[in-house]
Amino acid sequence: MLPAAPGDRHPNENTNRGPVRRTLALIATGGALTLALTGCAGLIPDEDATGPGPATDLVEVTGSFGTTPRVSFPTPVIATETECDVLIEGSGDTLEPGQKALVKLSVYNAATGVTIQQADRSADPIPAVLDEGTLLPGLFAGLQCATEGSRVLIAVPPADGFGEQGSVQLGIAPDDTLFFVVDVERTYLPRANGVERAGVAGFPAVVLAPDGRPGITVPSDDAPDETQVAVLKQGHGETVESGDSVTVHYTGVLWDTNEVFDSSWQSGSPASFTVGDGGDVIPGFSEAIVGQQVGSQVIATITPEDGYGEQGSGAVPPNATLVFVVDILGID
Repeated sequence: MLPAAPGDRHPNENTNRGPVRRTLALIATGGALTLALTGCAGLIPDEDATGPGPATDLVEVTGSFGTTPRVSFPTPVIATETECDVLIEGSGDTLEPGQKALVKLSVYNAATGVTIQQADRSADPIPAVLDEGTLLPGLFAGLQCATEGSRVLIAVPPADGFGEQGSVQLGIAPDDTLFFVVDVERTYLPRANGVERAGVAGFPAVVLAPDGRPGITVPSDDAPDETQVAVLKQGHGETVESGDSVTVHYTGVLWDTNEVFDSSWQSGSPASFTVGDGGDVIPGFSEAIVGQQVGSQVIATITPEDGYGEQGSGAVPPNATLVFVVDILGID
């Protein structure tokens, strides 16, 4: 569920979280074909096969980061496990499950030499979340050797790609290996990384799991009469302004029952939406985010007037006071 304002699109209408598609989809965007990164669910890549190997050793890739790569290799090339070769070193930590990145990628059929998708280097990068439920298993494993600013070559065998069905639409046979050349142009924080602050009296208690997922315990006191915001971790990134689109992780609970009614952590992917002017979230959520810095974690208690009001929404009953814990991961 997204924290949409009353009357806006509600969580059960969020088309980004529908059933996992079992084929790569070519989506027309601005007149160009952009390769969607979704694929077969339920296949498990070899977790140890994330370095270079005999398949990637046969590929020559030239060109600088951000430019269209020039790729050559003999055919056919057959990979038996997912391989990843870092062609251009980036900086920072390697990507991890659940993290969002902006990428440009080219895709090649290693059996036939056919280019399936050539990245448009003049176009905007496309968002990819390292979610094993939506990415091709080989791509999910291979991207975990990438960092911001890196170019990686990933060899994906059929077992970690389209499996026994292949893809007639893309000309991929059941036994075809795929090569991905991926430029990781930008990464978002996987969780808030700011400096912890002391708890604030009157607010719910928050305990974090190792992956950053918050557990929230609401006090037995009456709900506050006004929307209140406190900073749990003080970030040092860009400041969110009204009208910005932001990427966040969040969990929302009901004050009266302490029940979780919505959580991007449970979905496995951070959420992006606009806050403040022209925003698509409830007023109290915007109040919690606008003016905060990337890397911060905030807690907000939101009155019904600043939330879903008298009508409620989905799992939120009428006149409910809400509690949100939000990690600000980046400004889009």
